[in-house]
Amino acid sequence: MSDDVASQLRALRRQLDDHNYRYYVLDDPIISDQAYDQLFKQLQTLEANHPELTVPDSPTQRVGHVAQSAFIRATHLLPMLSLDNIFEAPELGGFLHRISNGLGGLHTNPDFYCTPKLDGLAINLRYEHGRLTLGATRGDGEVGEDVTANIRTIRNIPLHLRGDNWPALLEVRGEVVLPKDSFIALNEQAKIKGEKLFANPRNAAAGSLRQLDAKVTASRPLKFYVYGFGKVDPQVLPDSLAKSYDWLQQLGFSVCPGGELVRGQEGCQRYYDAMLAKREQLNYGIDGIVIKVDSQTLQDALGYVSRAPRFAVAYKFPAEEVTTRLDAIEWQVGRTGALTPVARLTPVHVGGALVSNATLHNMDEIIRKDIHIGDTVWLRRAGDVIPEVVKVVIAQRPADAKAIQLPSVCPVCGSHILKLEDEAIARCTGGLFCPAQRKEALQHFASRKAMAIEGFGERWSDQLVDRDLVKTPADLYELKVQDWMSLERMGIVLAQKLCDAIAASKQTTLARFLYALGIREVGEATARALAQHFGSIEAIQAASLDALLVVQDIGPIVAGHIVGFFQEAHNQQVIAKLIARGIHWPSPQKLAQDLALQGQSFVLTGTFRAYSRDEAKVALMALGAKVTGSVSKKTTAVIAGDAPGNNKIEDARTLSIPIWDEAALLNVLKT
Repeated sequence: MSDDVASQLRALRRQLDDHNYRYYVLDDPIISDQAYDQLFKQLQTLEANHPELTVPDSPTQRVGHVAQSAFIRATHLLPMLSLDNIFEAPELGGFLHRISNGLGGLHTNPDFYCTPKLDGLAINLRYEHGRLTLGATRGDGEVGEDVTANIRTIRNIPLHLRGDNWPALLEVRGEVVLPKDSFIALNEQAKIKGEKLFANPRNAAAGSLRQLDAKVTASRPLKFYVYGFGKVDPQVLPDSLAKSYDWLQQLGFSVCPGGELVRGQEGCQRYYDAMLAKREQLNYGIDGIVIKVDSQTLQDALGYVSRAPRFAVAYKFPAEEVTTRLDAIEWQVGRTGALTPVARLTPVHVGGALVSNATLHNMDEIIRKDIHIGDTVWLRRAGDVIPEVVKVVIAQRPADAKAIQLPSVCPVCGSHILKLEDEAIARCTGGLFCPAQRKEALQHFASRKAMAIEGFGERWSDQLVDRDLVKTPADLYELKVQDWMSLERMGIVLAQKLCDAIAASKQTTLARFLYALGIREVGEATARALAQHFGSIEAIQAASLDALLVVQDIGPIVAGHIVGFFQEAHNQQVIAKLIARGIHWPSPQKLAQDLALQGQSFVLTGTFRAYSRDEAKVALMALGAKVTGSVSKKTTAVIAGDAPGNNKIEDARTLSIPIWDEAALLNVLKT
């Protein structure tokens, strides 16, 4: 029996290793994530039932171990050397001239293999008899730190080599990197938790790999790319570096992406220019390219100087951080009303571009970095968009430097600016009026859960605003068929349909109308609570902060948003125009008669045939019901469609909550 289990385990591990290789190395998966998860679970179950058959290089052993107290030293079998740097085309010519001289003038135009110079953490991996036995940092080049437990958690590092064409001892060297999108997500999480932010993806990769708890490393999507060799039997290596990379990929490694075989100075320079041009589009950081003689024989002939190989060089990109003067601040208003401070700078070359603007993010960031107008600042080019001010050179602050103040009114429309104490972003309160917010306000106003103007979307709102046909949502109700016909890709049938849909939207509910206004943090539920509590738009407009706090589920922050919105004269004028142009809803008395499910609470689970889940929720809420996502003692009933969630059904039975089917739901809605 144990032989059968061992055979099954080997087959499962082999399958999962193959799928890991296709997914992480070849980027060519042949099964779905769900199918992979099922195989992985089978392996976990078998290993749990037969722990004596678990092996350290099983795919299940990448989750990380308990925290270590410290890293131990690891001596490299061969030193991990640095590369000499060059920065300009003439220096490239000098490097190639030294190559030719070093080879006695016999190879004046050899092949070179070029790769991006990844901005990560250099690592040496040791494999003995095909199994990973050591992962170590570069350290001082002679001695690094043993980070094997953390290395094992990186998904594209093979725990054992594929095939059988490998030597008894193989050391590969490469770079551990954190993709840019993962770096952004990691910092967002740190910001939410109030933790220190990483300065750049390289620091994040280094910090992730040097965690004393490997489980932390396992939670971060690090990647490893091979760029060379340490100790290895030279007889097994192809003479060409390009072919060596192909061989490494067959063994299960991800090689440095974007490599290319080129000829002479022209080929190296062309590769450099191409990588510099697409640098910002890559999902990993690079700070130059690496140029290596392709032939292993020629590499051996060239040899090494004390700290670097003669056959390779790093051709670095222009510096991405420089200093310049911050001359002024301009406040820009986004589509949602958010104010963003933009620094106007004394123009400076950074990262190969002339830069005169930089983002400062928000007022809190300005205060944290103590930025003043007139300061000398460090500038980092973060991409092709607006670069970022990293820090201030306080020692060079002039006597006439001015502190930056948050404007009290919107620079676009003159409405008041609202910034709550616990929020970093300040916002314009002229949501219905502010030109900077028109497109976003129109799209929200017309959306299905708001005024439900069928057929109205982004392409129409963009054209209406760009052609100055609509300044506020109230202007929609003045548009004629001929106005619509002036838009691109508009026919008379569609124009009439849009006019009819706008006319039909005039009959609505107070709750939908409130939601359509786009008051910050006033969603469907809050709009419904306001409508039910106050009964009229006039009462809501006149409500004080204290009066709003009485309404269920409305706290000080939301109440502040509501008061600020209705205090803005521009917004009141737009609301008056909307009502004057025919928007209406049932009277409070009629509405009260229709709220047959007032005070009742329901949970929806599964799929329904007559309604979508969202439509069923809206229908119940229209009758005054509350629809929640979890079952509690306050739940009136759980309404189950096809394939309901087992947890919700089980919770309902435990709490003796009635369970309705779709027929019961339809009966309630009809009656």
